[in-house]
Amino acid sequence: MAQVVVILADLTLTHTPLQIHVSLLWKLRDFLPNYSFTYFHLYTLTMRDHTTNKIHPVTEVNIKSVASPPHASSSLRDHLRPPSPPPQMKAKRGFSCCKCLCWSLSILITLIIIIGATIGILYLVFKPKIPQYSVDRLTISQLTLNLDFSLYARFNVQITAINPNKKIGIYYQKGSRLSVWYKNTNLCQGSLPVFYQGHQNKTVLNVALAGQNQYGRTLLAAIQEQQQTGRIPLDLKVDVPVKIELGKLKLMKVRILGNCMLIVDSLSTNNKISIKATSCKFRLKL
Repeated sequence: MAQVVVILADLTLTHTPLQIHVSLLWKLRDFLPNYSFTYFHLYTLTMRDHTTNKIHPVTEVNIKSVASPPHASSSLRDHLRPPSPPPQMKAKRGFSCCKCLCWSLSILITLIIIIGATIGILYLVFKPKIPQYSVDRLTISQLTLNLDFSLYARFNVQITAINPNKKIGIYYQKGSRLSVWYKNTNLCQGSLPVFYQGHQNKTVLNVALAGQNQYGRTLLAAIQEQQQTGRIPLDLKVDVPVKIELGKLKLMKVRILGNCMLIVDSLSTNNKISIKATSCKFRLKL
């Protein structure tokens, strides 16, 4: 433990009381709790004994044995603690955060307005329309029951695709899917070829569809029973990825989703099948 020697001097002609020196020493001990003190009292003699000055060690007061008051360390920490920021600085920080948030919202709203205005201008200039599709003919080249009682079906579908847009071209991409369903049962599936369809173009597509169903015996019996009514419902589902061309600009890939409800008179192989009714709906999916 470090040691500090304290000398208190009385420069007046009278003696300073010892209690005052001890009180001052106690205050010093509050701020330096880890130090021990040796206390000396230097005083001058009275006029009658001014020829010599003496330094008297104070032995009556044992400073080392005096314990530091319990509030000494906390008092020192309070004096060493950095001052808290003034309220005005906190208010300025809050104002800066609010200002930054307002700027961010303003920029976001401006971007949304610009994007919306751009889309509106493009719509007015190009006037986009969804392509039109129709099922013109349906033939069945094979519908047989295999030895494992699975049903194998092979259909040929003729589809007409019309692009009614004057300034928009359509690129048909890989990954298209066409499928024929009978009462929630998939009979066969296929895909469209990859091609480009120009402005106001009409394209006739012949698509081969094939498939196999493991519940063939039950499915074939249900189809034959329905065929006796002369009205067999079929569902042609279309999922085609395409890219839209605006002038020389190609946009991102979108999907054309469609559903055509068909009513045919029979599903006999190698016979002409009459399509009695058709209802198609198509939409774009981003």
